[in-house]
Amino acid sequence: MPSPDLVDRATGALLGLAIGDALGMPTQTLTRAQIAATYGPITGFRDATADQPIAPGLPAGTITDDTEQALMLARLLIEGHGRIDPRTFADALAAWEEDMIARGSQDLLGPSTKAAIAAIQAGAGPDDDPGRNGTTNGAAMRIAPVGIAVAPGPDLLPAVVSASRLTHNTGPGLASAAAVAAAVSAALTGAPTAAILTAGIEAADALADAGNHVSADPVGDRIRTAVAAVAGLDETVALEVIATRVGTSVAANESIPAAFALIARFGDQPFTALCHAAAIGDDTDTIGAIAGAILGAQHGTAAWPDEVTDTVIRVNHLDLPPVVADLLALRTESAR
Repeated sequence: MPSPDLVDRATGALLGLAIGDALGMPTQTLTRAQIAATYGPITGFRDATADQPIAPGLPAGTITDDTEQALMLARLLIEGHGRIDPRTFADALAAWEEDMIARGSQDLLGPSTKAAIAAIQAGAGPDDDPGRNGTTNGAAMRIAPVGIAVAPGPDLLPAVVSASRLTHNTGPGLASAAAVAAAVSAALTGAPTAAILTAGIEAADALADAGNHVSADPVGDRIRTAVAAVAGLDETVALEVIATRVGTSVAANESIPAAFALIARFGDQPFTALCHAAAIGDDTDTIGAIAGAILGAQHGTAAWPDEVTDTVIRVNHLDLPPVVADLLALRTESAR
């Protein structure tokens, strides 16, 4: 049986993913200036405005595609006893988007995932490499369950590739997912912040040349630079550096380094770090979800204020204990 501490950390990871995601829901795609003008300082969940481009009018605390797809990935991992069937995964993603459209949501598949699923629906098989152009953060945003299910060691990177190559079979796509999964997996062991960041960077380095080559700065190098760039800076300057020098777009080699920089600079204040993610501009929900999963794995459920946890569970009808138990059962098997 997993220890109570490990259960708490794994629960904290999924809660952090959902909380960071929901904090960024009303601000996603907006600039820092637009966020400040529309919402003022972000100190908690906010209702989305009626003219929010992706999530118009959604109530405070609502999760987006980041958490929904991560929980879908978790379910497929559990049902497949640690293995994800590519065709099943493609069908699940397509069905998820159809359901979102039926609900009237604009929060649909990202560009890399959408292109891969469209190719599969047009007749391409997994061996046709539908994810050969996937360089965005879609694989990284939903990979946290792999970091929970697989302990640090030789099985982790193959599990990341298996869960990601269908839609993001490029160096940036795979390396960014590896960074997040490795950081989550290391954080669950009780590792300190420096070791967690190093685990993510080394995993990104290991998959830098995996998949199809694209012309882009390696994700591991980008994380190193981002983490170093915010060291010792005061809050305002650090956030300016992340927003303007690191970047916060859907590109894998921007948003993942941005999340790691927030952890490096504000990781001792987990909820504050996620509020900063929600105000940083552009892909705020994904940056918050990634930072939240890693920080939750490091600090456990105590990282998140009780009222915040209660809200995200209630608004989204989340039932996380069975998911955590099943993922940790897989982790126990992977560690044998």
